[in-house]
Amino acid sequence: MAATNGGFSRFVPQSEGKNFIENKMSTQNPARNLQDVIRGLEGANTEIVDRAKTIFFPGDPAERVYLIRRGAVKLSRVYESGEEITVGMLRENSLFGVLSLLTGHRADRFYHAVAFTKVEIITAPAASVRQAIEHDASVGLLLLQGLSSRVLQTETMIETLTHRDMSSRLVSFLLVLCRDFGVPDNKGITIDLRLSHQSIAEAIGSTRVTITRLLGDLKSTGLVQIDRKKITVLDPIALAKQFN
Repeated sequence: MAATNGGFSRFVPQSEGKNFIENKMSTQNPARNLQDVIRGLEGANTEIVDRAKTIFFPGDPAERVYLIRRGAVKLSRVYESGEEITVGMLRENSLFGVLSLLTGHRADRFYHAVAFTKVEIITAPAASVRQAIEHDASVGLLLLQGLSSRVLQTETMIETLTHRDMSSRLVSFLLVLCRDFGVPDNKGITIDLRLSHQSIAEAIGSTRVTITRLLGDLKSTGLVQIDRKKITVLDPIALAKQFN
């Protein structure tokens, strides 16, 4: 652990249409009680990790399981060429670092986990989690529910990166963030993250100059607004249609 200083497929489904905002507001997170389960395990603790600090590196031993209580965590895969590709942007109540649970023995990390914002995480030894599952099957179900959003996130991020056209990559990425970090208001959906052009570029394998140009195009067509690094998608359906 670093020192602590402090099924959205490609686009919004057409069938959601005008109900997109209402559905977003009424969504219930099935993993909410998982916080109490993880916190109550032997050896569990709560930690604060500052923005941009590493939680674990690729190759680190997979000895603990993590649950995000507040904030956002970026998971990326680092390749031999030095290229780093984002495979997940995890929100509150997302579970990660569970490879040792799936394999049944000690394993090494495959991903680089970084605090995208300042985060509060609950962490517990993998051995304690396994023991809890063995003694109570309902704990396993809660873990499965918590992990499901993590798997879906990875799948949608990978799908986003398959688009060769950078405009489509950007649009797909913004719509994924609308789903996972969006706050509906009378203007549209505001992504509750402060996103620099550089951070977006790194997430989708682009450059800051390209992202600046593409976001400028979206602003000029009235599809997004940007205020202090917070992006508001004014009409997710129209944005999806334009690049569908």
